[in-house]
Amino acid sequence: MHIDLDATQAWERLRASRWSPPGRADTASRRKTYVASLEQSEQTFQAAAAVGTATRPMQVFYGLSQAGRAITAAAWTLKGEDWNLDAHGIKATGFHLPFPDVEIRTDPPGSQGSFVKVSKVLDSPVWEKDPVRLEDVWDLLPPNLRYPLTTRDRLTPLYTDEISVGAHDHSLLSVSVCDIPDRVIDAGTREALADFLTSYPAVARHESYVTTRALTHGSEASPEYTRYNHGGGELTINWQMPQGKGSGFDGLATGAERLAHLRAMTRKHTGDRYFLPVLPPMKRELHPLMAWWAVLYALSMLSRYQPAAWSELINVDRNQHAVPIERLLEHAINHLPILIADAITEVST
Repeated sequence: MHIDLDATQAWERLRASRWSPPGRADTASRRKTYVASLEQSEQTFQAAAAVGTATRPMQVFYGLSQAGRAITAAAWTLKGEDWNLDAHGIKATGFHLPFPDVEIRTDPPGSQGSFVKVSKVLDSPVWEKDPVRLEDVWDLLPPNLRYPLTTRDRLTPLYTDEISVGAHDHSLLSVSVCDIPDRVIDAGTREALADFLTSYPAVARHESYVTTRALTHGSEASPEYTRYNHGGGELTINWQMPQGKGSGFDGLATGAERLAHLRAMTRKHTGDRYFLPVLPPMKRELHPLMAWWAVLYALSMLSRYQPAAWSELINVDRNQHAVPIERLLEHAINHLPILIADAITEVST
């Protein structure tokens, strides 16, 4: 197990920030917390890379939790002592249930728990009484696209490529929305696509998309998907630019303006952009860092307080979830430093 180059560069970026901390972390107590928590986070991630799956969730989660203290210390939106964190702010229950059905809840908005405070500065939702299933949050992580926990219909991130926006002036933003599942493509109807996109509000607000030719007079053209050999596919979708956002020739939107609109509708994960679904009972998309946080918290609680059950889960000879868990924890070590560095930039600028 090794930390890849991108993660190494992210730690270099974080270490380089410590001599002159960003945002509000440039004052006495916040500066001390920023520096100390990042040092502890880095060392904990290094420890996680050196151990096996039996204990790795604990190191990875606490490495992320300590980084959360640096995020709130740097956050411009937290004034006075509001940046201090107290307790986890998130709970996992239902460990007697099948692994995908483990339940995750959060403390209420305004409380001082780490999950709640970091969610606030990242404009990410919290939920309270109604639990979210582990499987549903698991599916929000882009690396888990190829690692489903069950065969049920999934809501996964929809990738889009910023480069496809182009630099030309145009009244529409047009990009390929990728990783649309087979069940939607196989149905082939406008109704099936519309029903699927109700969970993706930003995509559902589209103006149009590429369609096939209608077969008979008066029939409605269906979405023209491009299929992948490995399953799923993509569709070119168009959005009207917001009123007043066109400053190019004849009022058309420039490439930079259309790119900004795409970024406003998507979330960044290790350099890529994704349209994310909204999970009930949430009111908006969960920030990718907080999706990682929720999943890793649940795994850390399982490994720490249910060691016998955890040992069964990670037994590759007996459990279907063992390899997906291994891959998730490897990705966590490689991806989270990048997400942490990006989050600090996000809250401090």
